[in-house]
Amino acid sequence: MRRLRAVGEMADADPEALREACIGAYRDIRADSEALVAPLCTEDFVIQTADEASPAKWHLAHVSWFFETFILREYSPGYVEFDPAYRVLFNSYYEQIGAFHPRAARGSLSRPTVEEIYRYRAHVDRHMLELLDDRRDRPWPEILERLEIGLNHEQQHQELLLTDIKRNFSVNPLRPAYRAELPVAPGRSRSALEWISFGGGLCEVGDAGEGFAYDNERPRHRVWLDPFRLASRPVTNGEFLAFMESGGYANPALWLSDGWAQVKQSAWSSPLYWERIDGEWWQFTLGGMRRVHPDEPVCHVSYYEADAFATWSGRRLPSEAEWEVAAAGQGVGGNFRDAGYLHPVVADAGEGLRQLYGDVWEHTASAYLPYPGFHAAAGALGEYNGKFMCSQMVLRGGSCATPADHVRPTYRNFFYPHERWQFQGFRLAEDGD
Repeated sequence: MRRLRAVGEMADADPEALREACIGAYRDIRADSEALVAPLCTEDFVIQTADEASPAKWHLAHVSWFFETFILREYSPGYVEFDPAYRVLFNSYYEQIGAFHPRAARGSLSRPTVEEIYRYRAHVDRHMLELLDDRRDRPWPEILERLEIGLNHEQQHQELLLTDIKRNFSVNPLRPAYRAELPVAPGRSRSALEWISFGGGLCEVGDAGEGFAYDNERPRHRVWLDPFRLASRPVTNGEFLAFMESGGYANPALWLSDGWAQVKQSAWSSPLYWERIDGEWWQFTLGGMRRVHPDEPVCHVSYYEADAFATWSGRRLPSEAEWEVAAAGQGVGGNFRDAGYLHPVVADAGEGLRQLYGDVWEHTASAYLPYPGFHAAAGALGEYNGKFMCSQMVLRGGSCATPADHVRPTYRNFFYPHERWQFQGFRLAEDGD
């Protein structure tokens, strides 16, 4: 589906064509969310097994709250909320909007029921479609801008739905599959690791104003890069297993101080979801338990683990600017959610950079900070990205759970360095000549 980006590109187009694009994108993306939770049983919608893994029911409600709060309450005169209590219940973190239910306690709420959440979504959808189909004079540029943010926001939560379902299911001793029929990618020959050289110099990074982008991707600016080389593909399970077998998790010389403290505190000895069964390594996937494939990209590793592996290997992680400059000449394509595997696959054989997009979000060595000249948007929407620009690290490229039309070379994802529940992996870098 490519309709989402077309909405922003049609800002000066025929009003009827723009209206049709907006309505189509809205219907498609809202339907995608409900399709993703269709395999769940009612009981699955409620559980929360970690602070960061929200219940599926909460995700469905929160994305509706977003449209209700930032569009309907602002631009639809006479709009009546489905339930005023939802202002607090499904606010995520917007302090300027008001109070919100604690994130870690989202799974403690059996009410509202799943059925009520679906009725809430239907209520919001009906009023959103009426607004988008309204021919009367309204501040359409503002509405369009918020609609694009809202649709991209829902796509982010679609990815979170999958990663949170995986996290919540993983603690069940039955190891239930989200979808037992998930296909396994065809077998491929192992892709040899090569080093791709880049000359560096004065480069430009950041959004150039071609289609939708979040505020944290702007403004476009210049950076100086020394020559560097990037690995042609991400680090594989087999390569990470060599790190493990060499005592990587037991050697403090390889770890950042906070990372080593996390290893000891959490007793890390392998990537998240790996289990040793009868002498073999298995991993929990959205399709159930599967043997660890040595040639698939390693996944569900933290920044600390990626950095320790890089130190062990005598290399380093790329900066986000290096990653973006390298990706600028590549088409955006790969193993995204749309491919249907919902799991990283073995890299294609070939020359040049592979798997830059899809499969795993790639750790970079860059802290999540504002670009030079960044200014957060006015009002509560300014809290979307800006207030998190501290103590987190940037990841690039999307994953096997990311919608295919949601990623671009400038996209900046960010997580705390200890977090592992996202589809996170990494590729190595080294200094050039």
